[in-house]
Amino acid sequence: MPNVERALQMAIRYGGIDGDRHKAWVIDQMVRALTDCPMVEKSALDVNDNPYNYEEQGESEAYMKLVADACDGEDGPQTYPWDCGIKP
Repeated sequence: MPNVERALQMAIRYGGIDGDRHKAWVIDQMVRALTDCPMVEKSALDVNDNPYNYEEQGESEAYMKLVADACDGEDGPQTYPWDCGIKP
């Protein structure tokens, strides 16, 4: 799926969910899509301690640079925060 389409799908699917931390997650995911972050496979445990696998967007060099640039300011590289949010 092309980057712009992936970003728009995130906006459509999750953009209407209430909560600042959820909105921050949507913005972060859209930025990841637009900066060509790879999909990576992760593992976790469900509430019953059963393992399962899922995919999420990782980090690309372009994403890491964009975040670093966004955080940089008059007080140095950590002047502004970058909130990855919480998946709804």
